[in-house]
Amino acid sequence: MDDPNHPAGDPRDPENPYNVTQASRIYFLPNLMTAGNLFCGFMAVINCIQARLAETSADGLYLGALPTDHYRMAVWFILGAAAFDTLDGRLARMGGRESLFGAEFDSLADIISFGIAPALLMFFFIISPTQGIMWFRNVGWFVGFIYLLCAAIRLARFNVITNPLLHRDKTETSKDFMGLPVPAAAGTVGALVLFLIHLANADKSLNRWALALPFLMMLIAFLMVSTVRYPSGKELDLQTTTKVSNFILFLVAAGLVVVLKEVAILILALAYIFYGLGRHMRRARVARRNRPVESV
Repeated sequence: MDDPNHPAGDPRDPENPYNVTQASRIYFLPNLMTAGNLFCGFMAVINCIQARLAETSADGLYLGALPTDHYRMAVWFILGAAAFDTLDGRLARMGGRESLFGAEFDSLADIISFGIAPALLMFFFIISPTQGIMWFRNVGWFVGFIYLLCAAIRLARFNVITNPLLHRDKTETSKDFMGLPVPAAAGTVGALVLFLIHLANADKSLNRWALALPFLMMLIAFLMVSTVRYPSGKELDLQTTTKVSNFILFLVAAGLVVVLKEVAILILALAYIFYGLGRHMRRARVARRNRPVESV
């Protein structure tokens, strides 16, 4: 017998999110934003391929643009996908029009924009051809696949743990993401691409630091499927208040982006990653310290 008090409610109720009609309903504005996300991801992939074609062409150009121009455009498309991804969730929550279809459509778009596109940037630009280290060419495909695999697992896990049918602990909070969000991971990959292009334009390179790139990419991949919690920012809106110190820090960060551009974007992306990692390690130490000692 169906329990109307169960999270799934009465499946015969047409307003129940688990009713077939309601679950497959397409709400125009949120799903339009998701389509924009998918379009940006597709264009990012196209630009990665075009960059590779430019690298292998006789004159180093494809459609009149250099490889770095195509890679830079791919990054901007990934950032555009992140903006659309933020908008679709907010519009759905604001209108109270979240559906199972929307959640699945969003994840399918995300795996293109924040999975395949960044993996191609890793393989084509960050790890394999530009650093001139042959060892990179042998591991580039593997690192790219591990990143894509972790992104897919991260998205699947997110869909599962946010399912309203699950029984949750009352202490659980939705303020944090479990694991590094895929848009943040893709944004970090994009920020690194912009930074490497900046170095190339200045006739500089990472030199020996380039050896750390595969390990950094693997760290980003594993953080997506970890239990490290990251701030979600879901509760930020026009009514959100903050401390003066936080407001000043935000203005300083914005100023650094304006002045330092690619360098500041990469620093902020890495700061977000290591902030969550450092907070997780600190909480683990506190938990061990407060754990009662078992008597023998």
